[in-house]
Amino acid sequence: MKLYKQEFGQDFDLGFDLKDHPYLIDKSWHNDLCPSFYFKVFEQFYVLWVDYTDEERREEDTSRYVIVEAFNEGNNEEPEVYAGNGKVVFECRYYTELKLTLLNMKSTKKTH
Repeated sequence: MKLYKQEFGQDFDLGFDLKDHPYLIDKSWHNDLCPSFYFKVFEQFYVLWVDYTDEERREEDTSRYVIVEAFNEGNNEEPEVYAGNGKVVFECRYYTELKLTLLNMKSTKKTH
């Protein structure tokens, strides 16, 4: 079972298939407001937050998809990636916009 489904329920809908983005590492935790996934572009880590489709279920007034800069408190072998108060670099309501942004980030910089 996927970590985000363990933490946020079997019916949580990301709006996309994780198989389409194999570089997204699930770091979801039930104490967070919604599922999260990290990825790395060159030496910069990012966290993608995926909130509920239904705006009524969201605890904050945010877009469905948000990417923020993050940092690694661990090491390359055992990363511990946190967004903290990271700068928001992208946000949108629809997966089509997110997909284009992720593909652009991936194509302009080498994603690890």
